[in-house]
Amino acid sequence: MNATIVIELIALVFAGLLAGEEFVVRYGVQPALSALPDLPHVLARQALVRRLRILVPALMAPTVVLAVAALVAGGAGPGAAVRWAALAALVAFLGFSFLGTVPINIRVNDWTPDAPPADWKDVVRRWERIDVFRSTAAVLAFTLALVAFALDHA
Repeated sequence: MNATIVIELIALVFAGLLAGEEFVVRYGVQPALSALPDLPHVLARQALVRRLRILVPALMAPTVVLAVAALVAGGAGPGAAVRWAALAALVAFLGFSFLGTVPINIRVNDWTPDAPPADWKDVVRRWERIDVFRSTAAVLAFTLALVAFALDHA
């Protein structure tokens, strides 16, 4: 197996892990949180933020680095344009993260669980709206990376 295929496969694994984590948080965890009473909701959200602020960057950073490596290693093959689109989706994911959900998560960590700010539910709804785009960008990046791999190695 040549080095290009190895790089692309490792990039796919990380993109898949990131997409899977984002998908589960958005469509599994978030609806479960919303079904909780206020105090358990806030406590669970804070616990989740504390855990994911470590896990997500640990997946995000290598995913982006490996996507760039796969783009370079793959050269101008049939999947090149799709690899560029996958990288663009990752850049969108980063934008939605750093400009959208991360600032909200920082605020959430400062909430007093039994006395959250009066607008806390509005803040959560804003996070949810942004996270639809964020998680979709991660899933799209993975899907496009898979398509690029298939085009290059069909």
